[in-house]
Amino acid sequence: MKTILSLALLTASALSIPAQAATAFPTKPIRIIVAYTPAGTTDILARAIGQKMSETWGQPVIIDNRAGAAGNIGTEVAARATPDGHTLLMGTAGTHGINVSLYRKLSWHPVNDFAPVSLSAMVPNIMVVNNALPVKNVREFVAHVKANPGKLSYGSPGNGSTAHLSMELFKSMTGSTIVHIPYKGSAGVLTDVMGGQIAVTIDNMPPYIPQVKAGKIRALAVSTNKRSSAMPDLPTIAEAGVPGYEAGAWFGLLAPAGTPKAVVALLSAESARIIKLPDVSKRVSELGAEPVGSTPEQFAELIKTEIAKWAKVIKDANVELQ
Repeated sequence: MKTILSLALLTASALSIPAQAATAFPTKPIRIIVAYTPAGTTDILARAIGQKMSETWGQPVIIDNRAGAAGNIGTEVAARATPDGHTLLMGTAGTHGINVSLYRKLSWHPVNDFAPVSLSAMVPNIMVVNNALPVKNVREFVAHVKANPGKLSYGSPGNGSTAHLSMELFKSMTGSTIVHIPYKGSAGVLTDVMGGQIAVTIDNMPPYIPQVKAGKIRALAVSTNKRSSAMPDLPTIAEAGVPGYEAGAWFGLLAPAGTPKAVVALLSAESARIIKLPDVSKRVSELGAEPVGSTPEQFAELIKTEIAKWAKVIKDANVELQ
């Protein structure tokens, strides 16, 4: 995963696209399925990439929001689509890293039913605490929790979310006992961290940045293995006292399994080019995300690594959803 996060350039293989693929694709409008509601990070990334694809290829790119069941509904639609490259999915850490271990029965598989195209962006989770908590850094937080076992609570946007499992990973790696309180979204978590109803969260970065800068909550660290450009002075959790800790949200394009490799290569090179464009990169950074751009092989490696990591966390925390 570290090699994925440090990508700056595409490998030559991603740019070696057969000439016939470039002339034969696309032949009709492209549909990018977003398995979540509009206006979220997944949706914004899909629209930014889709707009540029449309400009490049002269074909409409339609964003199809199919929200529900933690991304499972839209993901199934994408898995069953015709594998010709004209239907894509903006996948996430949830759909392609977590859900296969979290849900007992899925009608699709994140590896078997998809052809990875390109990892588009990574979003660090940020660890924030209520200002009244007597801690200034991660080491002090761990010491405080161990001195008060079971007395502190943390919030997440819901069971099985990256925020939920990021804290469960933290608890496992530090031997901490913190009570989980699931919410129906990050807005409620943020409100209650500020109000002191919960002590801490490790949640997706974007909604928390303004409140940290306004001094309404205290940021301790970010969850990825490198610092965030949005808050470069904030250490990583690994730097701050939990060596090896790494978690976060990520987003990337996938096609249905069976999509011709030449078409996947073309889509990969184009989407990776787009995410590096100055205006798109700026928009992505404003979300608190880090633009990436990868080859299909690199994205496939990330997915397999994430599935294995979260499977262990889910098993250890005894989390399961129907």
